Amino acid sequence: MTLIKSISGIRGTIGGSTGDTLNPLDIVKFTTAYAQFIRRERKGFSNKIVVGRDARISGEMVKNVVCGTLMGVGYDVIDIGLATTPTTELAVRMSGADGGIIITASHNPRQWNALKLLNNEGEFLTAADGAIVLAIAEREIFEYADVDHLGHYIEDSSFDARHIESVLQLKLVDVEAVKKTKFKVCVDTINSVGGIILPKLLDALGVEYTILNGEATGDFAHNPEPLEKNLQGIMDEMKTGKYDLGIVVDPDVDRLAFICEDGKMFGEEYTLVSVADYVLSKTKGNTVSNLSSTRALRDVTRKHGGEYAAAAVGEVNVTTKMKEVNAVIGGEGNGGVIYPESHYGRDALVGIALFLTSLAEKGCKVSELRATFPDYQIAKNRIDLTPETDVDAILVKVKEMFAADVTAQVNDIDGVKIDFPDKWVHLRKSNTEPIIRVYSEAATMEEADAIGKKLMQVVYDMQ
Repeated sequence: MTLIKSISGIRGTIGGSTGDTLNPLDIVKFTTAYAQFIRRERKGFSNKIVVGRDARISGEMVKNVVCGTLMGVGYDVIDIGLATTPTTELAVRMSGADGGIIITASHNPRQWNALKLLNNEGEFLTAADGAIVLAIAEREIFEYADVDHLGHYIEDSSFDARHIESVLQLKLVDVEAVKKTKFKVCVDTINSVGGIILPKLLDALGVEYTILNGEATGDFAHNPEPLEKNLQGIMDEMKTGKYDLGIVVDPDVDRLAFICEDGKMFGEEYTLVSVADYVLSKTKGNTVSNLSSTRALRDVTRKHGGEYAAAAVGEVNVTTKMKEVNAVIGGEGNGGVIYPESHYGRDALVGIALFLTSLAEKGCKVSELRATFPDYQIAKNRIDLTPETDVDAILVKVKEMFAADVTAQVNDIDGVKIDFPDKWVHLRKSNTEPIIRVYSEAATMEEADAIGKKLMQVVYDMQ
């Protein structure tokens, strides 16, 4: 059983002992700490906090504890029900709330859940603010409202429609062009909230669709991370030749992957690359992705005359860097598209609408579009951590390995990334799982995997 406290929120497995899992007592503790932090920062500006959740089996239990705790602190709760992460982020802004809590463990398996914490802009708390929340939680000096000042409970199911309308109103989304193209798509919504909102978006865009795993039961039909190894079902369906495009989202719909008309993966790394290429063709500017993302975004950005910058892994790190360099598009190589014209958050709905518009404009097949981008191969490996693993010592060892290599540039703002002229490798402790991620990229998968395995062996030798 695991409880992880990081820049990505409070995440853990359901059940087990307090202090070691995500259980009712710990949910109360962290929710109270967050509410007290928001009250101090916002001084009860609106006295409202938005709560949304994905369809995980534990979601209703966690939501009830969260909402009751917020009301006990004295906050009015706007419960938007089953909703995507980007919908909840937009709901905070649209309702003028002081903050928001998203109940989702994103791509983690069914036994996990999490509290993702938002500020009044509907953006994730910074690392510094998150540290304050954790410090408040550890002190456990909590104060709750008396009977005359308890918060109120409000249900509002309007935000799916408002989210979709905001996407359709984006200047670079050409609804009529998409409708005229008469796309046929297959969508895997992995038994969560994508099965609720994506049909509504596709209806509005005039797209004909087939939904796989569409019932929002939270009992995921396969591993919910949208990686090729988990997507054989939709890939086989695409090979029937009935569709122009395959679309895959994760349980909270902030990650997006495409599948070509022939059943081959478009490549999750190329979701952001393709959308950025379209946006940059219309809007000159800069881009940002995290250190573990493909170099193809850098290449595409430079082609359009912009500058590319890299950020530490974690959505808030990317959005902070995007604001710093005035990026017009950014995100993460895991299929997360962040388009500031909409909001500073990964949003699969925005990604789908921009991608379909680009495809309609170009009038080509998805596989043909993919062939227009620089072709890199990323190997994504992982090492499970044990309580004895000394991650800091491992990172020091890795840096020492390449210290004398004049061809290597070492970046240690987030783990260790070694950049070579023709490849790179990045080793870092995950924010969301008890693992070390080892990502590597080169011209071929064999080269990428080889340098990744070289660093993995360093870790194994130290365990």
